[in-house]
Amino acid sequence: MAKVLLINGSPNANGCTATALKEMIRVFEESGIETELIHIGSKPIRGCIDCGRCNDLGKCVFDDQVNEVAAKFETADGIVFGSPVYYASPNGTLISFLDRLFNSTSFSKHMKVGAAVVSARRGGNSASFDVLNKYFTISGMPIASSTYWNQVHGFTSEDVKKDLEGLQTMRNLARNMAFLIEAIGELKVKKGLPEVERGAFTSFHEGK
Repeated sequence: MAKVLLINGSPNANGCTATALKEMIRVFEESGIETELIHIGSKPIRGCIDCGRCNDLGKCVFDDQVNEVAAKFETADGIVFGSPVYYASPNGTLISFLDRLFNSTSFSKHMKVGAAVVSARRGGNSASFDVLNKYFTISGMPIASSTYWNQVHGFTSEDVKKDLEGLQTMRNLARNMAFLIEAIGELKVKKGLPEVERGAFTSFHEGK
């Protein structure tokens, strides 16, 4: 059975962001996809200090929820990052979490399906959405899209429940993501994953 992780980066475990993610979970479960919702937004997660210890340890030197999620991410078929908007950017805790999650893990994320979901009272959604999507594109992860940008609006979870277009966007996103996961899984069995070249590394060191 395919599995999708959903990461709630909001400090509020049952707020606006959670409401959007739970709308997706209902569709995933109807599609026969296993889900796990992980709340990290209220945890004291520090940022990456570029110490390089993960290269030796095989995990982040700070042994917290990042390492716990990393093990689950390795075996998952897809992952969703959900965040509230703070000053037109994702929650700082989530950014610290993602910086360390992607930097400290050496397993291939190639062709795991990713999706970002953002929540705001009014503005800043598209800028936050753009920041989160970059974690996918640098890792060879296909991005699931919907019928609008993956966002909901509201100041409370009850407000979000009234954002009918936003919830519709979440459901369509989950359906598209489920379809991509199934299609990639079938082609992986038939043909294998696309080749990944790793030989070139442009640095222009000393003008060379």
